[in-house]
Amino acid sequence: MDTRSAVEAVWRIESARVIAGLARMTRDVGLAEELAQDALVAALEQWPETGVPRNPGAWLMTIAKRRAIDLFRRNETFGRKLDEIGREAEQLGEGVLPDFDAVLDDEQIEDDLLRLVFTACHPVLSTQARVALTLRMLGGLSTDEIARAFLVKESAVAQRIVRAKKTLADAKVPFETPVGDERVARVPAVLEVIYLIFNEGYSATRGDDWMRPALCEDALRLGRVLAGLMPGEPEVHGLVALMEIQASRSAARTGPNGEPVLLMDQDRSRWDRLLIQRGLTALARSERLADGTYGPYSAQAAIAACHAVAVTPDETDWARIAALYAGLAQLTPSPVIELNRAVAVSMAEGPEAGLVLVDKLLTEPALKNYHLLPSVRGDFLYKLGRRDEARAEFERAAKMTGNERERALLLERAESCSKLEAGTR
Repeated sequence: MDTRSAVEAVWRIESARVIAGLARMTRDVGLAEELAQDALVAALEQWPETGVPRNPGAWLMTIAKRRAIDLFRRNETFGRKLDEIGREAEQLGEGVLPDFDAVLDDEQIEDDLLRLVFTACHPVLSTQARVALTLRMLGGLSTDEIARAFLVKESAVAQRIVRAKKTLADAKVPFETPVGDERVARVPAVLEVIYLIFNEGYSATRGDDWMRPALCEDALRLGRVLAGLMPGEPEVHGLVALMEIQASRSAARTGPNGEPVLLMDQDRSRWDRLLIQRGLTALARSERLADGTYGPYSAQAAIAACHAVAVTPDETDWARIAALYAGLAQLTPSPVIELNRAVAVSMAEGPEAGLVLVDKLLTEPALKNYHLLPSVRGDFLYKLGRRDEARAEFERAAKMTGNERERALLLERAESCSKLEAGTR
């Protein structure tokens, strides 16, 4: 591995720890991120000549702290801020590094990381801002990487991040972990951000690719970190379980040319059994912590588990899946959940039963531009032999989706309806 690649790998692993530690010291998340970026630039300049240090994370932290001291000195607040940062920096000689293992105390860093998670996902920020800030500060992604992942301009992502930092500063958001009822209320916002990142990687809403695996990996990594930081939160483990099980299908979700392969058509021998086992373990942990009850993410994980344990599509327990969706609809009422329940009911009881449920959703404003509604309805009509109606639904769905791979699949299904109609005449 060349030095630049080594620096990038270290940054991806260590950046969140460095930013979190600096944020605790400076009480300013935006400043902490800028100081960490300065340390990254220093590493890119120095490591090609000096080599990667023994403890690269602590090297980055030390450089960033020195830059902070210089900044505070220039702002004539050195004395006050030096107390917050720690007296050890005062004794540093030029080119001399302290005991790095003492600088990065694991327990302290874990506390700092949890504070950073709740700050980056603070409800004062828009959802888009939370996603961008989380990927930047906790995921270690560059502005360019975030832009490419979401198919938006780099300048737009940069502005989003700048505005997010300013919003946090203007709102005087404290760098702290919420406690009690506030913590309970804010955990869902954190989980939502991580799952949004995962979903954009798992089923891209725009562009030419059906999946963006790097985003799935980033979300999984963030989820696993969060599970380590919040081991007593059932829904954190539920989210990890859901992502692990869904990610296990990644290799089977696309064909040789990148075309989508739907769940019931996938080669299950290509599912990652290790990820499935990890997901089932996380689900069991969530169930234990919640005394067997489900929250929104653990309920979805339980649904995913039904698919994961079925060796063949015919062995899928669709009745249980339908019941789980019914329970999920009570937890978080949503027309999208009802649409998914209709699919499960159709598999358990037949397409006509599913069509009855779907037709009740046709006037839902939230599903007006949701391409999966006509796609699902088209599938039910196809199975009922109503090919002309099915074709119209698939064509309507194709016009709604922003993903080129999905559009091609829907048009292919529409064409198959035409061929079958022609064959029966």
